[in-house]
Order: sequence, then C-alpha cells, then structure tokens
Amino acid sequence: MEFKANDYKTNEILKFIRQNADMTQEQLAKELKKSKNWVKNNEQGLNRYFFEDLIKVANICNVDIIFKERKQKLNK
Repeated sequence: MEFKANDYKTNEILKFIRQNADMTQEQLAKELKKSKNWVKNNEQGLNRYFFEDLIKVANICNVDIIFKERKQKLNK
C-alpha cells in the first residue's frame, strides 16, 4: 500500500501505519517502550512526535519510508 504523507496530518499518519499493521495502541506502545497514552495522545494530535519516533514505528510495523523528489518544484 502506498500513500502520500503530505496529504495527511502527522497524527493521522501514525494511526494509519498502526492500524494497517493490525496493532492496538497497547501493542505499539509496548514495542516502542512508551506508554499507551503516548500513542493515544499522538494519534489524537495532542502531542507531536519526533521523526525518530516515526522511523521506529515504521520499523515495528514493517513500513518503508521513501523520500521521492517532486516532479515540479512548488512556487513559494
């Protein structure tokens, strides 16, 4: 499965990855050595997680994070 991360909020990405790995918040928290509240709060957008945390989640959930160059540069 492939999705464009730019189309989602960071909390939605974390939840999407966890759910697609068929893991509960408790299971992911245990693997991350964090509390269930850490997972819950991040999925609700109450906290912000670090990129390092996303890498750990991706590894636990067997997801690859791939950086891809945009075909066109955005005008800012």
